[in-house]
Amino acid sequence: MSTLLSALILLQVGAPDAGPEAAPASPAGDTELRAQLAQALELLARHDEALRALTKDAGTTDAGVADAGVATASSAAPAHPVQRPWYERLSVRGYTQLRYNLPGIAYNDKLINEQGDRSLGGNGGFLIRRARLILFGEVFPGVSVYLQPDFASVIGEQLGVAILRDWYADIFFDAKKEFRLRVGQSKVPFGFENMQSSQNRLPLDRNDALNSAVKDERDLGLFFYWAPAVIRERFKFLVDSGLKGSGDYGVVGLGVYNGQTANRPELNKAPHGIARVTWPFLLGGQILELGGGGYVGQATVALGTHPDGTRVTSARADNTFLDARGHVSAVLYPQPLGLTVEYNVGVGPQLGARTPYEIGEAFLYGGYALASLKLDGVLGTVALLPFVRGTMYDGGKKFVTNSPKYHVREVEFGVEWQIAKGFEFVVAYLMSNRTSDKTYTNQTGHWTRLQLQVNY
Repeated sequence: MSTLLSALILLQVGAPDAGPEAAPASPAGDTELRAQLAQALELLARHDEALRALTKDAGTTDAGVADAGVATASSAAPAHPVQRPWYERLSVRGYTQLRYNLPGIAYNDKLINEQGDRSLGGNGGFLIRRARLILFGEVFPGVSVYLQPDFASVIGEQLGVAILRDWYADIFFDAKKEFRLRVGQSKVPFGFENMQSSQNRLPLDRNDALNSAVKDERDLGLFFYWAPAVIRERFKFLVDSGLKGSGDYGVVGLGVYNGQTANRPELNKAPHGIARVTWPFLLGGQILELGGGGYVGQATVALGTHPDGTRVTSARADNTFLDARGHVSAVLYPQPLGLTVEYNVGVGPQLGARTPYEIGEAFLYGGYALASLKLDGVLGTVALLPFVRGTMYDGGKKFVTNSPKYHVREVEFGVEWQIAKGFEFVVAYLMSNRTSDKTYTNQTGHWTRLQLQVNY
């Protein structure tokens, strides 16, 4: 390229004196040389234009490229990254769970779980339990979004209803992204299993004890999270490595939220306040996460008719009651043996607190213990994880009409087989004694449960 330019300059200003013995150039030869140079420069210009387009696509400005060989290294401007449009910085992932429930040894078609798997009871059958599609990414420097609808929710007798799960933005306050404010509908930081994605959880449904605090685990509000960068990396490792982590909800979490649970309007003027602290400790080759926290607020209950036909009344004229709980959590991650224990106590609205047909404030308590084993590389697959969980809960459920008192005693054992990165199979056996949402009576029964999960 520099030779061509030199030649062009020589043609424009004239060649130096070659001496008395040099033969003069013929006019025809001079014209031909000029034509060849013009063609070469035209080709060079086209190549330069293509190079500019390639560097632009690669995210580099033209200032970092020498201008057709004329700009030198000293005169070229420094390269700067070009920001892609926000929608090009979004990523997509998700998962689908297909279930089939079979009656167990002790069959009872009146044993149902309106809070969990709606295909329990009756004839069982196939159910798309979850169909999630998640869009997420850092759309602008220091601003991330997370958008998750579910296309397999249940409303009444209608299956496969699309409904909002998560829709929030994280606003970071520092370069290390240790401090952030979460704005929108998201998970409420209460407990460990509530934070854990159903994509990672071993038992097929969340425990009643802590999940009764926040149905669907989510609500609309503002949450502040802090975690050192090294602990944020540890939270990520606990999920990516298949150790069934809960994800990054900070070492410290503080927030205010409506308190009527996800996709429901606020029904009183008192928002809920919540705080949670957790830390994953390194203990040799193991990781032990300890945490605890609590919330306080006011919950407004819907009144209806008792299953026996009696009209339910309220001890408060506005049907609004104190709603407060505290919890503790301990998680020993399965390397290869794992153990999780959670427990919570509190006060909340409950039918029969003073008289059988009146809602008042009552004490509640409950928790669960989960033991698991992680066996990697079984039969050339990813992992095999046997597990067993026992759950107990006594207390009201504020999001159910009349907030009836629940008595839950359940044991579920099974095995999750991670056949490939994108495909898992679970078989479990559930032995349950729980209060029915429809009759307010205790029902006992067993179910054999199968689930296929596809991750994408």
